[in-house]
Amino acid sequence: MRYRLLGRSGLLVSEICLGTMTYGGKGRWQPIGQLGLAEVEGQIKTAIDAGVNFIDTADVYSEGDSEGLVGQALKNLKLPREDLVIATKVRIRMGTGPNNVGLSRGHIMDGVNASLRRLQLDHIDLYQIHGQDLATPMEETLRALEDLIRSGKVRYIGLSNHAAWQIMKAVSISQHHGWNRFESVQAYYSLAGRDLEREIVPVALDQGLGVLVWSPLAGGLLSGKFAENDKGPDGARRTNFDFPPVDRPRAFRCVEAMRPIASAHGVSVARVALAWLLHQPAVASVIVGAKTKQQLADNIAATELRLSEAELKSLDEASQLPPEYPGWMFARQNMDRFPGGTIK
Repeated sequence: MRYRLLGRSGLLVSEICLGTMTYGGKGRWQPIGQLGLAEVEGQIKTAIDAGVNFIDTADVYSEGDSEGLVGQALKNLKLPREDLVIATKVRIRMGTGPNNVGLSRGHIMDGVNASLRRLQLDHIDLYQIHGQDLATPMEETLRALEDLIRSGKVRYIGLSNHAAWQIMKAVSISQHHGWNRFESVQAYYSLAGRDLEREIVPVALDQGLGVLVWSPLAGGLLSGKFAENDKGPDGARRTNFDFPPVDRPRAFRCVEAMRPIASAHGVSVARVALAWLLHQPAVASVIVGAKTKQQLADNIAATELRLSEAELKSLDEASQLPPEYPGWMFARQNMDRFPGGTIK
């Protein structure tokens, strides 16, 4: 297992992060996974034994049960707290009241205390805002997060599912006030969904934010278990929960490009898809969620797969984004900026 710095911080996180969306299975989360405590303990032990030190959850997963299962499993396994990086999130509705949602100071303060109780911890290593809240000024959200860091309840902060301009605005506000800034961006990124590369990856690289990848297999479509005109195997997540939205013809072109690479290395197609992400310079960690111990072990083993330049080129060609303005204009205008080549 290799470790990477989280953003501009000194915190090292494993390049594979254990995702926990399959834990619990309450309510609308049931199709994604229904793992109980014994299975959660088994997954966490498998991950830790493989060198994973990073676990990601969220208050909303299974209506809090995912956090609760993680907390109890950590307690039962008696793992050293200082060896773990525990991440969770706040933003999505957690109750029926008008203030049980969003990124107001009130909901953030209530949310962090509830997460700490469920996790049975005294601090959260990475606290992430789980999306936009257009009703709350960014300054209010950032000041609340700064106060959580100063209180010791939170050590680092990150954001998820934001536009590039919002990320840049948040970093600028924090810098202006001398507050702790976001160190990570959790976002959907896969061979079948490279939209992140248009605006968010350039901001992350420029500002030194680590990208944490969710749904690296495009909801299972890149696992190699699906055919273009087949609904997929029974019980598969994508079969019951068709998310995230994906250009399916493009996704299956990627799968076909991965098959010979997987065969040459004697590994699964899923492992190739994860390894491609681990070769991307903006990526700090790839979040993997599994229903079985075998799936988890196979996903973690992606860290051992090194792709050649030729293999990376073939995957890039199969998955490349169509030209879009202003990107194609940038490329055109910079063709002759330096004699003999294009600015990279």
